[in-house]
Amino acid sequence: MNELFRSLGIDSACRADGDLPVHSPIDGRCLARLRSHDEAHVARAIEAAQHAFVAWRSVPAPRRGELVRLFGNELRANKELLGRLITIETGKILPEGLGEVQEMIDICDFALGLSRQLYGLTMPSERPGHRMMETWHPLGVVGVISAFNFPAAVWAWNTALALVCGDAVIWKPSEKTPLTALACQAIFEKAARGFAQTAGAAPVPAALSQVLVGGRETGELLVDHRSIALLSATGSTRMGREIGVRVAARLGRCLLELGGNNAMIVAPSADLDLALRAILFSAVGTAGQRCTTLRRLIVHREVAPKLLPRLKDAYASVCIGDPLEAQTLVGPLIDRVAFENMQSALSAMTAAGARVSGGERVLSERFPDAYYVRPAIVEVDEQDDLVRKETFAPILYVLPYEDFDHAIAMQNDVSHGLSSCVFTNDLREAEKFLSAAGSDCGIANVNIGPSGAEIGGAFGGDKETGGGREAGSDAWRNYMRRATNTVNHSRELPLAQGISFGAIH
Repeated sequence: MNELFRSLGIDSACRADGDLPVHSPIDGRCLARLRSHDEAHVARAIEAAQHAFVAWRSVPAPRRGELVRLFGNELRANKELLGRLITIETGKILPEGLGEVQEMIDICDFALGLSRQLYGLTMPSERPGHRMMETWHPLGVVGVISAFNFPAAVWAWNTALALVCGDAVIWKPSEKTPLTALACQAIFEKAARGFAQTAGAAPVPAALSQVLVGGRETGELLVDHRSIALLSATGSTRMGREIGVRVAARLGRCLLELGGNNAMIVAPSADLDLALRAILFSAVGTAGQRCTTLRRLIVHREVAPKLLPRLKDAYASVCIGDPLEAQTLVGPLIDRVAFENMQSALSAMTAAGARVSGGERVLSERFPDAYYVRPAIVEVDEQDDLVRKETFAPILYVLPYEDFDHAIAMQNDVSHGLSSCVFTNDLREAEKFLSAAGSDCGIANVNIGPSGAEIGGAFGGDKETGGGREAGSDAWRNYMRRATNTVNHSRELPLAQGISFGAIH
């Protein structure tokens, strides 16, 4: 383990005697004890980031893109090591850990191209001899607060775009996964050193990217500081409510990526082989700890007798175990609290009369200090408040439907609006699902599960999912400020709306 840390540039001096223990969910062992950053350190970091921003904003955007290109190359060189650390620190299986690093590489490639495409508009003026246009300028210091389940990719989504847009970034990772953040920062610093060696390049400002280690209190310092121009936060809806109010109180900007109670509709015409594979990955991947995890399966009554036995067989055969082992498909929950929340939800469903399959703890003798569970299938007759509540664990609620409009209504009848999908070969059903009368989620798919988004499309959702969008599309505008400019190239001074204000003689 020490060799892995050294290879990724994590200083041994910061890992031994701190107040913040970091445990691996694989076996519960303590990986490190980090020192939390205090209020004075946070204040200094924000001040340094502001100075870095002032220098970086004047670097041409294509040159800023060159830094991100070099960062992507360093991620390629360290993909295996960083992916392994992600697995050790989060418990997700190694292919998912490696996939997360690939997401980081992909967003660097995307941001590199974007560095030459930060387009504004030119629009006609109603005044003769005038030209109007909009221009986009760097915003300032961006604060990023990330969750444990994607300890690197979400930061990269924000950081790659923020850097090409001319911003500085301060990152407060989850206190459950700070080692991955320290490794990412070390990799970035290596790219920054390479940038300074390229022809004609000035050094990267020292505080352009920083990591703050700590718990809730550290994050709150970022949330409340007026020099944080944009606060991008990923986490629970409860957290988002608190952050949104506090950032709004200082009239700041925030980008919120919160929970999701995601559904799949399986119609009579669906390809059940395809649907089965999509259900399995979407519902049990990452041990059900993705914001895009499939949590509700809305199945037509004609289809359920064919699909559910096959689904239960697939659940029974899925390999649960050490996520570093090749055959494993489901690793552990992040900690005991996650396990207790899952058991509480299942107990409530059982008491309400639901039919529960799975959900029990497994491998406790091999891993007494870790929390492995068998993914659960919960069959219910109707959608109640228990089903509408998101539980961050591998629980799949199965609900029947007869009318497609009713299925869409059930899909939308939750407080979140992140991801959704329908499996159908009926063109009318597919198009209706994607229409204004269909899914109300930020992500709506046909014949593909709700999980596993690509960086080319804007990621995020509405309602209690927070309304934020990261990656893809025009998400770069989050990290810039817009100015409308009017140039008078005439010798007259007409006013807009034809207003006459007399003359000066």
